Amino acid sequence: MIVNFKQIPDEAKLWIFPSSRKFYPQEIVELKERITAFLTEWDDQEIVIKCSYSLKYDRFIVITVDDSKNSLSLQAHDLLITFIQELEKIYDLILMDKINVCYKQGEFVQYKDLKDFKKMIKAKGVSQKTIVFNNMITSKVELKYDWEINIMDSWLGRFMK
Repeated sequence: MIVNFKQIPDEAKLWIFPSSRKFYPQEIVELKERITAFLTEWDDQEIVIKCSYSLKYDRFIVITVDDSKNSLSLQAHDLLITFIQELEKIYDLILMDKINVCYKQGEFVQYKDLKDFKKMIKAKGVSQKTIVFNNMITSKVELKYDWEINIMDSWLGRFMK
């Protein structure tokens, strides 16, 4: 059951799926329809899942679940992962790779594989003020405070030295 994103508690489980490219404008409507259809039907062994989603920067799929009353089963997690993998095939992009780096370059969000990002650091293409996205967060409250962070506050900061 999809509810308003604001109705999901801050402690709720959250997943961020960073896209290897920006979603094209013509894809966004269809993508929202697919996500809405999945989340509307998504259940956990016939227990209704109270959930919500958001598309951020036309590049991130954020899904959150109110698991305050029931923890999600492994089966429900598997259904979500299978759905995300289907989106990867349909739109020919990567959504499951959380090691590659998403960062802000001005107002734009960029995506680089880790090896290329390290090369950028060495070439001074990234500064200590660069904002990176911590796509490893797991709760809704972290989305507010720990998602968009300074590179020096992330695990990538060690490469800046």
